[in-house]
Amino acid sequence: MEEDDIVAVWSERIRSASAEGRAVRIRGGGTKDWYGQSLEGDILDTRAHRGIIAYDPAELVITARAGTPLLEIEAALAEHRQMLAFEPPHFGPQATLGGCIAAGIAGPRRPSAGAARDFVLGAVIMNGHGETLHFGGQVVKNVAGYDVSRLMAGSLGTLGLILELSVKVLPLPVAEATLKFDMNGTDAVRKLNEWGGHPLPITASAWRNGTLAMRLAGAEAAVKSARTSLGGEVVDAVEAERFWAGLREQTDPFFSAIAPGHALWRLALPSITEPLQLPGAQLMEWGGAQRWWITDADAQTVRISAKQAGGHATIFRTGHGFDRSAGVFTPLPAPLMKIHRGLKAAFDPARIFNRGRLYPDF
Repeated sequence: MEEDDIVAVWSERIRSASAEGRAVRIRGGGTKDWYGQSLEGDILDTRAHRGIIAYDPAELVITARAGTPLLEIEAALAEHRQMLAFEPPHFGPQATLGGCIAAGIAGPRRPSAGAARDFVLGAVIMNGHGETLHFGGQVVKNVAGYDVSRLMAGSLGTLGLILELSVKVLPLPVAEATLKFDMNGTDAVRKLNEWGGHPLPITASAWRNGTLAMRLAGAEAAVKSARTSLGGEVVDAVEAERFWAGLREQTDPFFSAIAPGHALWRLALPSITEPLQLPGAQLMEWGGAQRWWITDADAQTVRISAKQAGGHATIFRTGHGFDRSAGVFTPLPAPLMKIHRGLKAAFDPARIFNRGRLYPDF
């Protein structure tokens, strides 16, 4: 089926669903089905709408259809020594570009490069009326007014069906090295914040079980100078790649220990926050700003701990039998929820898209 025919079929299907109030579940490769609240509605599989539309390495922008496999995007970029700088996790080989942006999840490079939304330049989406809407463009300086295209990042498909995306890319670093240091969590937080105040080419960090790992990347001279000034033990390149990939894809042994009745929580905290004295396994990333915590504590306990530390908490994954009724995402204050509801009403007035995925009544 031609791409225009696919879009026309989807438009008719969405108009029909809106008229009847039937939920539509937008889904790419399904590698993130576990993320978010409930899964509701008839599946609309985006993978039939795939392919790279435009890619000019000199312009550092790639435009592709939402159902394009993430592996295909990254392979095309690698040929020109470029990358998706926010280092998105795949969580499986079927991951798509649309799903990557809709989930809005970034990997270890997030603190130095930016979030997924920071790289979205333009989007073509289909709203709840079955209308195709164009936002942004294919160049960096293209936005005047409200940047709607970036709203798609992290929306989990609740605002509309993403058809195409234009994403900014960056060159791969010339040199890279990973260092490791033996230190406790308190010292790790202090060191990370101290080093973060210096012009060092740090692109990732992680602490667990008494070991702090740091990834340096950039020009040869900058990486060599940082290695000399920081000290530590240099990690073998193959082992380092396996480690950072394990964190990004959550195949690292730390993430395999989610027992029945437990949950993996993602805490977003000020980077200077001392290690939380809480039961269960913990891992720190993003210069101390992202904390992973595996615990059987109830949602209220976890969220109070995060709030007292100046942050918030999200249920990322759960073991069998964990109660998710308190909501996966921290409840929004009334003024913010009002804005969310206004956007939802504007894009999806019949509330058919990925109903309940972000919030139970959204």
